[in-house]
Amino acid sequence: MKGDYIFTSESVTLGHPDKLCDQVSDAIVDNFLKGDPSSSIVAECALASGVMFISAHYTSQAKFDISGVARDLIRGVGYTPREFNADDCTILTSFQNHTATDYNPVDLDQLGNTEIDRITAKHPATLFGYACDQTKTLMPLPIFLAHRLADQLDSPGVRKKLPYLLPDGKAQVAIEYSDGRPKRIHSICLVTSETDASEVDLNQLRGDMIQHVIEPVMKKQKFPADIKTNIFVNPEGLVIGGGPAVHSGLTGRKTGMDTYGEYARHSGAALSGKDPLRIDRVGAYAARYAAKNVVAAGLATECEVQLSYTVGAARPISVHVRTFGTGEVSDVELAARLDSAIDFRVGAIVRDFRLQKMPAEIAGFYKKLAVYGQMGREDLKVPWEKTDKVKDLV
Repeated sequence: MKGDYIFTSESVTLGHPDKLCDQVSDAIVDNFLKGDPSSSIVAECALASGVMFISAHYTSQAKFDISGVARDLIRGVGYTPREFNADDCTILTSFQNHTATDYNPVDLDQLGNTEIDRITAKHPATLFGYACDQTKTLMPLPIFLAHRLADQLDSPGVRKKLPYLLPDGKAQVAIEYSDGRPKRIHSICLVTSETDASEVDLNQLRGDMIQHVIEPVMKKQKFPADIKTNIFVNPEGLVIGGGPAVHSGLTGRKTGMDTYGEYARHSGAALSGKDPLRIDRVGAYAARYAAKNVVAAGLATECEVQLSYTVGAARPISVHVRTFGTGEVSDVELAARLDSAIDFRVGAIVRDFRLQKMPAEIAGFYKKLAVYGQMGREDLKVPWEKTDKVKDLV
């Protein structure tokens, strides 16, 4: 995007019902893979007041209580029993165990090229990865700041100082661009939920949010808020109760938030709740990895990588690059260099990123990805954020 415009992105906290569903789905993935790295799993969750529905299809040797995982996660988020009771809520389930007929254990580290070629995409998918030089993580500035604010709102220090807060909130950041480059923060909006109207009023809430959430985040930024930045805190009033007591949730509803804050294209499929051999998950990671390495190499200030897979093929049938006029070499040349430097075969990506083994190495790996975005997560040292292909691209 070029010219002058304002762009807005949003993030939500870990207690938002959609993110509760994403976390439950990914906690299920974590537990299956921790117990059996060869597990195949698709888990989805829906949530409303007092009721959670979990659907899971899987093949695995792992054994654990799926409903218990969900209750533990809800309990840890911090809702009071009035908003969502982890012990008494109804959990409806539909589990399909396909292990007896479809289980096929594979250690990718032990496979040669011929065997890796036999691991193919099971359905067609077109994935997009994006990177730009607006932030240190090579993510668009609006979603980068929105995630930082949501993370700060969830932080234990804020929760301790402001006990009236419930864990359902959202942060929205609007950036003013000039000639396609970030110029200033136009506005910041925080919406939080509260336990009781008698414990806080709007004026106090606004002061607390500025002091404990906005200022600590902004003072660390290259583009801090200025005197003209509009600050909105619960512009429609207090939200008493919040969470599942107020609105429902669903796995995969926040795909834009999981990726680039709608600043760039992304596939419409959910990332959460799927084992890493699912191409719509691993392909999105591989595309981000490719785009980030292009920008990190100084070959463009903005890069989109498109990977298209078809059923029965291990490799993408298309690797397409767009640098929006910022490339040091042609987009066609960059696509060729990426295809040479990175093994985009499904099995190779999972093997090289160690995606089946991450839950055993980092506790709750996929569950942690389910909040504050799955791209740009240098805090978790995720493999698709590495820039180790720079030398191969220049």
